[in-house]
Formats: sequence, structure tokens, C-alpha cells
Amino acid sequence: MSESPSSDRIVDEARRRRSFAVISHPDAGKSTLTEALALHAQVIDSAGAVHGKSGRKGVTSDWMEMERARGISVSSAVLQFDYAGAVINLLDTPGHGDFSEDTYRVLAAVDAAVMLLDAAKGLEPQTLKLFDVCRSRHIPVITFVNKWDRPGREALELLDEVEQRIGLRPMPVTWPLGVAGELRGLIEVSTGEFTRFTRAAGGATRASAEAVAADVIAAEEPEFWATAQDEIALLAEIGAEFDEKDFLSGKATPVLFGAALSNIGVARLLDALVALAPPPAEREDAEGRPRAIDAPLSGLVFKVQAGMDKAHRDRMAFLRINSGRFERGMVLTHGATGKPFATKYAQSVFGNQRTTVEEAFPGDIVGLVNANALRPGDTLYAEDPVTFPAIPSFAPEHFAVARTADAGKTKQFRRGIEQLDGEGVIQVLRSDMRGDQAPVLAAVGPLQFDVVAARMASEFSAPIRLDVLPYQIARVTDEAGEAALSSQSECEVLVRSDGVRLAVFSNKWRMEVVIRKFPDIPFEPLLAGTVTD
Repeated sequence: MSESPSSDRIVDEARRRRSFAVISHPDAGKSTLTEALALHAQVIDSAGAVHGKSGRKGVTSDWMEMERARGISVSSAVLQFDYAGAVINLLDTPGHGDFSEDTYRVLAAVDAAVMLLDAAKGLEPQTLKLFDVCRSRHIPVITFVNKWDRPGREALELLDEVEQRIGLRPMPVTWPLGVAGELRGLIEVSTGEFTRFTRAAGGATRASAEAVAADVIAAEEPEFWATAQDEIALLAEIGAEFDEKDFLSGKATPVLFGAALSNIGVARLLDALVALAPPPAEREDAEGRPRAIDAPLSGLVFKVQAGMDKAHRDRMAFLRINSGRFERGMVLTHGATGKPFATKYAQSVFGNQRTTVEEAFPGDIVGLVNANALRPGDTLYAEDPVTFPAIPSFAPEHFAVARTADAGKTKQFRRGIEQLDGEGVIQVLRSDMRGDQAPVLAAVGPLQFDVVAARMASEFSAPIRLDVLPYQIARVTDEAGEAALSSQSECEVLVRSDGVRLAVFSNKWRMEVVIRKFPDIPFEPLLAGTVTD
């Protein structure tokens, strides 16, 4: 039986989609690369850099005042644009380890990832952690070695580190002519073609690219050219050529070189994403059953964010479309409650820029406004019921009691804590001992507390005081655990807003003593959230 034209269109549109996230350690250049990709796709006219020169704007995707002040990405930006016949959904993610839980949620919404390496630093702890998430989710990874216009390590050394430390076989697509800090251009490994770049002033516009014949550049740069040819020949000898099967299975990674700030090699990365990254595929539901791409509309809420636009004061849920065709105004079912959810206000968002979304297809990201009932990990669907696997919470390692700094702001305080909890900005725990007036905030990293304090003051006019608690470890337990720990020191049981009981301990030694004392009580670990060197 032939498929309906509607089904054909859904499949065809899905094949055009490339949905990916950029992952890296802080300061490797993620936000800069995001803007450079947008610049090359002609989505924006000029790129700003977080650490740019005086007078240059902050990156478009960093909309929070804290992000601009500290030069880090706290939130995740979503950008959609057409390029070379494909529809690109680019998700920028927080780089700082304190916000790795948000990054983990974003990785639930993509089909591929760009792993960004600093040419001088190589693989760093947060990069390793995020790659482990990609591996666990079977997300293919394309590697971009950034900042090759600055002094750094040798290219072969970086490739060896990737293979030795994370077990990915590097497959260079481009190769630099010149050592790090003395970049002369890029060689296409498969063809030997050479491209020279002329950096735009300040890197705010696209660098000009010029194809140069091999004999010409060999005469101009004989030493660099000879070295590059020897290195490329070595790569061929060790079998570093591109293998699609190994890439898609997570055994190998295509590698490209460049400099995002100078906009060098960025267009080639876009081309590689279109050519190599997989389109959306059917996704398994919570029972392990695949949901076909052309099945009725379904999607996963991977992020909820409020305060994105002071003029609107609304709350937006970001929905990754997993199947079917989304049409603005359609009424979906909220999987967690069974209640209807109207989609009259559907938007695409990049930074503080919004445009109305009339339709979307698998792989696309839709921002649903006034989504007060939605939380990260929720499923929305039309017609055929489905529930996608929930997004697990990370294990918090920092705890603090929150209290309002102004007794007259109690109502605003409660509303703000409830909203930030619903967004997943912080985990909110409660105990009978402290009551609702003094919830315990649990974070993967201490910068999350700074975000909460800043947003409580600016968005809810409810400044808070935070009193740090001496706990470092959390484990999931039950009612029996709560009863047992009530008589123990240096630990207690707190109840998370979703009803999960967390036993928190002052240190690992204390936890081990308690576990030995109560061998029949469950103390289950959560997903790890931080990285240590």
C-alpha cells in the first residue's frame, strides 16, 4: 500500500534536517562557533564574540545579563536556518561544567554533535564528560579543532589524544597547512585541494577564501607544504580515511581544522554537517518501541525557559519534533497528565529574536509559549499515545537553604522558586524540619546558585539569602531510608519536587558507613553530573 502524500512529505522534510549540538570545555569557542556558522549561512550580518575587542557586541545567543558579564553561556540557544538544501537546527549549549545538566537535556534533542577542541588544550574534562553522554546516546560526533590561528599543539598529537583517550578513530577531512599559530590555509584530504583564507577585520564578517593551485602554494610555502604532505601520507598509511559506517556507529569521528573567531574553516564544517551528519531517525518510546518518522505528531520537551524576553514575561518550552508534521494551533496531548495542550503560540527562538512557526517536521525545535504545565522530559503527542524516555536528573553535589531576603516578598519567593524548579534551573528539595519557607536548593555546580539568585532578584523582585549546607553526595532512597536516617548525623533525607527522596551525606566516608549500617535500604546513585581531572 502506497503512503499518503502527507506521509511522503514528512519523510522528505525529515531527510533535509540536520539537528546537532556543539559541545566542548569552557572557553573552547562554542558561542563563537555558533555565530560563525550563522554568519556563513547568512542568518546574521556580523558576529560578536564573548571575549571580543572593545566595542564588539556580545554573542547574539547569550541573552542573559550574567552571560554577558561573565563571558559564559548559561542557557542554550536554538537556531534554525537553510543551508545547501538542508534545514539546520543548531543548538548551542552551556560549556561550564556547573550547567552540564542543561547540556545533557539538549543532547536528548539532537541527532549529531560537533565536538569542539582547543588547538592548544585538546581534550579537556568537560569535553570528555559530554562525549560520554554522546556515546551513551549513540550520537555521532564530528570534531572541529578550533583556534588553529593561535599557538597550540601538533595536529597529529591531537588526533592521537582523541583516539587514545576516548577511543574514537580520527578521520581527517581537512588538514592545516602550517603549525598552530601560523595557519596558511586548509588542505582537503581526499582531493589535495588547497584553500587560503584572508581574515576579515576583527573576524566580524566572513573570511574570504581562495583556491590556490598545489604547485603555487608548494613554491610559496615549501617547508609547510612538505610537512603537510608527509602527514597526510602517514594518515593514509594508518587507514584514517572516512568511513560512514564507523562514523554513524560512534567508532570514528571526521576531523576538521579551523578558527571560528577568524571564520576560517567554518563553511567547510557546515558542508560536512550537511553531507555527513544523519537526518532524524525513528526514536524509541519508553517501552523501547520505535516511533516512525511519519507517525502522528509527537515530541519531547527538553528545555523550559522563562525570562527570555522582559517584554513578554512568558515561559517557553522547547519541543523536539520526533514524528509527524507540526502545525501551529493544533491541540496536542500532554503525556504526563493526559490533558490537552494548545499550540497557538509557537515560535522559533535565537537569543531574544522570535519568529512564528507555522509548521515543523522531525528534527525541528519549536518553542511553545505559556507552557506553564510542561517540564523537561515531558512528551506531547497527537492521536496515537506515546511516551518517550524521561530525561534523568544529575546527582547534585552542592546544597543550600534558600530564604527570602524580604519578608514582604514571600509570595514572589514561592512563585519564583516553583518556576525555576519547573524549568530545571535548580533541583528543589524540601523537608518537614525546614518547611516551604526554606527549601533546599541542590545544584550540580555552585554557579547554578548564582543564576537562581540573579533571576529571583531580577524577574521576581524577590532577593534571596543562601545558607550553604555541608552535604556533598546524594543517593535515591525510600520511606525506610528516610526513617532510618532521621536518627543519624551528617546526613538527612530531602524530598524532591517530583516526589523522589534523596539521602544527602556530608562526604563519601559518611555515606559508606550508613550503607554498611543499613544494608537492606536502597541508596541508589543518580546520573553523575560533574567532571574531575
